[in-house]
Amino acid sequence: MATQSQGHYFVPNPSLYPFILSAGLLVMAAGFIFSVNESVPGHSAGSWMMLGGLGVILAMIFLWLGKVIAESQGGHYKTWEDKSFRWGMMAFIASEVAFFAAFFGALFYMRVISVPELAGFDPEFTPYKDFLGAWPSAGPGGVVLGTEYTTAQFTPMGAWGIPAINTLILLTSGATVTWAHWGLLKNKRSQLVMGLFLTVVLGLLFIALQAYEYHHAYNELGLTLQAGAYGSTFFMLTGFHGFHVTLGTIMLIVILLRSMKGHFSPEHHFGFEGVAWYWHFVDVVWLGLFVFVYWL
Repeated sequence: MATQSQGHYFVPNPSLYPFILSAGLLVMAAGFIFSVNESVPGHSAGSWMMLGGLGVILAMIFLWLGKVIAESQGGHYKTWEDKSFRWGMMAFIASEVAFFAAFFGALFYMRVISVPELAGFDPEFTPYKDFLGAWPSAGPGGVVLGTEYTTAQFTPMGAWGIPAINTLILLTSGATVTWAHWGLLKNKRSQLVMGLFLTVVLGLLFIALQAYEYHHAYNELGLTLQAGAYGSTFFMLTGFHGFHVTLGTIMLIVILLRSMKGHFSPEHHFGFEGVAWYWHFVDVVWLGLFVFVYWL
């Protein structure tokens, strides 16, 4: 059994979880490749391979994280481990900042540079003769490189409907998770649990409203991934953010269940803090989306 001397870093025993998880990822990736070619004989098992690989991944995550929780509750994690967890979480959030910065950069490049530049070319000497340079850009329109394009007809998503409501929801959820944190620091378990419960409800409400927004965009506004540069950047940014909200909500549910079981103390609760940091990051990204994707 793994041991930890006073003042030394805890090192767990070797585990098969990473190898089995890697195998699950390989099976899921191979299943995706086969599913693309399911019309070819011998490649019809792709969907089942994807499901099997996903099942292995979820099982390994559940078992592996369960072991980490048991180690934490067993008192194996001291000051050194806490510091490494904090640095690791900060590095992870920094990578997420870079991820969204690249997507925002693509949006700014199209809006400020590429679309106006293409529209400003001399029509006598450019293949982009009838390019429509207005934003939101619906695509090339007219004759481009000898091919005639029909401009996609769509209505941009307004800022003051569901997006404004979702902004209020996420800002409120940031307040409720902070309220829960205060309850934990004061060892008020009821405040901790209630704050987390409200945060989870708000997260689920955000996801439901965004799903309705997408349905409305596709079926009533004509706003799809094929709706030019605006459509592709809209779904790229809001879709990945929605994916992060979904992950954050799942993590909050786990933290809520652990809190209900009596886990965490005012002195030892990085599992809670790490998820709270992630949730605040998701809130800040949404403010950028609301301003630059929906409003301006």
